[in-house]
Amino acid sequence: MVERKATKSAAAKATPKKAATKKAAASKKDAIFVDAVNAGFRAGDVYEALHAAGEAKTVEELVKLTGKSEVEVLLGIGWLLKEGKLKGDGGKVVLA
Repeated sequence: MVERKATKSAAAKATPKKAATKKAAASKKDAIFVDAVNAGFRAGDVYEALHAAGEAKTVEELVKLTGKSEVEVLLGIGWLLKEGKLKGDGGKVVLA
């Protein structure tokens, strides 16, 4: 019976460490929540930037134009490519 109590207390101590690690990982600046809503908003940001520019842009140029991270811009580009609203143009993307 003494061994069981020791095991329970050891498990209880291990749980807060795991929670702290997950919390620290979630607070990273580059972490984004990937779901259909967020991808749709990023697609809108990319679409608006390309529409305003009126010409093909690279990913780096879209990052500067939208103010979003590279990951977010790529998420939006992927959405728009799947919908057929973008096409590739020599390493750049342009509205289809």
